[in-house]
Amino acid sequence: MGTEARVLRTRTILLWGAGLLVVTALAATLLLTLLGGGRPEDSARLDALRTAANIVVGTGGAAALLLAARRQRSAELDLVQKDHDATERRITEIYGKAADQLGSDKAPVRLAGLYSLERLAAGYAENRQTIVNVLCAYLRMPFAAGDQDLEELQVRKTAQRILLLHLRPGPPEAPSGAFWPDVDLDFSGAELVGLNLTHCVIRSIVCYETTFSELTSFRGTEFRTKADFNKARFTDRVDFRGTVFGGERDSFNGAVFAGPADFGKKSAARLAGARAQRGFPRTWPQDWEERPLADQPDQAELTRKGDPGQPPAR
Repeated sequence: MGTEARVLRTRTILLWGAGLLVVTALAATLLLTLLGGGRPEDSARLDALRTAANIVVGTGGAAALLLAARRQRSAELDLVQKDHDATERRITEIYGKAADQLGSDKAPVRLAGLYSLERLAAGYAENRQTIVNVLCAYLRMPFAAGDQDLEELQVRKTAQRILLLHLRPGPPEAPSGAFWPDVDLDFSGAELVGLNLTHCVIRSIVCYETTFSELTSFRGTEFRTKADFNKARFTDRVDFRGTVFGGERDSFNGAVFAGPADFGKKSAARLAGARAQRGFPRTWPQDWEERPLADQPDQAELTRKGDPGQPPAR
């Protein structure tokens, strides 16, 4: 065991103080004896000694002030580090507990986990994308729209509503304080039921091989950098009216529209390679049209007007 630091006793402090007083008295007596004759040169020497003493005292005071400032700064840094460590521990604890709750076999517990993650993302902006990734991963878990697990369906729709709430920036005159900017969504391979992301602003979205059932709406939503709907399947009605595809990487190649669809006439969506099941009312962008496939009469391909289209499959 190491030697413990000893605390100075009161008696020791008093002895040191008395010693300093004795030394000071002796020094004063000596100065008065040597330089107290009243001669001009003695007065000059005393003034010089007094000035030197003031300089020494001032320098010592400045040094003491500097040491005190350094101690204060060190204490502040230690406090900041302790607060940071405590915050990180708290975030880890909340995140771990919420992750455990999402793995529960009870729907109310899973809901509690979703709301805990939402509160965590609301309070710590640097963790929002991670929380969104967890929500998307939960929605990518195996699930079939025809399942009778109504509780699980409600949990999944709650996750979708959380995303809707925080991806809407609100009108310019009254912006939403709950908005999470610069968020990326990855729904690859997910089964999404009744997804509603209207009037949202999303940095990027990936819906590769995603299946959308019931009414799906991206009306008035802006995708700033990427909108990947390659091989997605829309089994029911889908609404893309007013959707802004702001990047150069939006694609519906291999997507299938098996129900009504409405893109509006002015949409800039790139629909090359997409197919549609015939017999449903649809509104495509003005430069696009359905062209029946010779070998699949019930299917049509989306083609720009005037383009030759895809050759029939062999």
